[in-house]
Amino acid sequence: MKFQYNPKYPAIEDLEKKARKRIPRFAFEYLNGGCNEDVNLYKNTAEIRKVELMPQYLTKHKGSEMKTELFGHTYDAPFGIAPVGLQGLIWPNSPEILARAAFEHNIPFILSTVSTSNIERIAEITEGRAWFQLYHPTENSLRDQILKRAEAAHCPVLVILSDVPTFGYRPRDIRNGLAMPPRMTLNNMLQIVGRPNWALKTLAHGQPSFQILKPYMPKNMNMQRLGLFMDQTFSGRLNEEKIKPIRDMWKGKLVLKGVASEMDTERAIQLGLDGIIVSNHGGRQLDAGQSTIHALEKIAANYGSKIKVMMDSGLRSGPDIARTLASGAKFTFLGRTFMYGAAALGKAGGNHTIAILKTQLQQVMEQICCERVEDFPSHLIGSAK
Repeated sequence: MKFQYNPKYPAIEDLEKKARKRIPRFAFEYLNGGCNEDVNLYKNTAEIRKVELMPQYLTKHKGSEMKTELFGHTYDAPFGIAPVGLQGLIWPNSPEILARAAFEHNIPFILSTVSTSNIERIAEITEGRAWFQLYHPTENSLRDQILKRAEAAHCPVLVILSDVPTFGYRPRDIRNGLAMPPRMTLNNMLQIVGRPNWALKTLAHGQPSFQILKPYMPKNMNMQRLGLFMDQTFSGRLNEEKIKPIRDMWKGKLVLKGVASEMDTERAIQLGLDGIIVSNHGGRQLDAGQSTIHALEKIAANYGSKIKVMMDSGLRSGPDIARTLASGAKFTFLGRTFMYGAAALGKAGGNHTIAILKTQLQQVMEQICCERVEDFPSHLIGSAK
């Protein structure tokens, strides 16, 4: 099976390099950076790549099929596009670019509360198939209004985010003026001048803003007031008392994202959630934490039969997807990988990136004689330990 991608950029690393050259440094560092010293950022990917799979070359093989059933829908591949905040800052209109590519390839796209397109527009592009990730607001009334919009847009899956009780300490963003409250520095403006294509595209699409939150924000808000609004709107820790009313209110599938421990997995099961996404926010929240693949191995082994266990954070390629599925995940999500594609190739970036990942994953499946996605664990040689 062949998928169409631009042969000039056959690797995700090629897209990353191209993206670095096309967008201002402050935008690239916002996308690419972790928190504190980036320990967990690099550990996530490095430890996924310690996982080994067994090749089989003399075994009779009928062919490999990537289609995967998840929450009553059969997707064409076992991976989706993870939620990313401020996507339009990285490349103008990128949420719509990626949502459209996801729909065309029949994989899930997750829209973040703090992305730069609104729920209704993404639902229109995906014909109501996009998932929605909720940053839990401080006020329940705002929560209810946002959930009603997601329900009206026919989002099949609601993802509630658990790993941002505080915003991560990210030195690059502080230096670049992208902390709260944000500020535009002279250095940032000079970087924009040096990236005229990005600047013109941004001018055409408008300054990136929190489109989902726009109806609830005071008009003509300056940067200082925006920082105060965001801090007041999303301060507070997610807990069982906040999840219970969402479970009662939400009629679709409910997933908890940011799970990194067996304790939180048990609570998710007790609260009647349909799935969890093992994640550490791409290494952007707790530098002293465990890598996602290590957390996944224990969680999948002990709870995989009780709840749908998925994973993001650290995956960059088709082989990474294969390693993660072999380690017990039922489905995977990638964030930075897709943003590299959008920033590098604009409108073509989403389709190009999906095609690379499908091609890579198909090749791995053929090498190890894996006929179905659910068979990946039987091809595992060694874990990430």
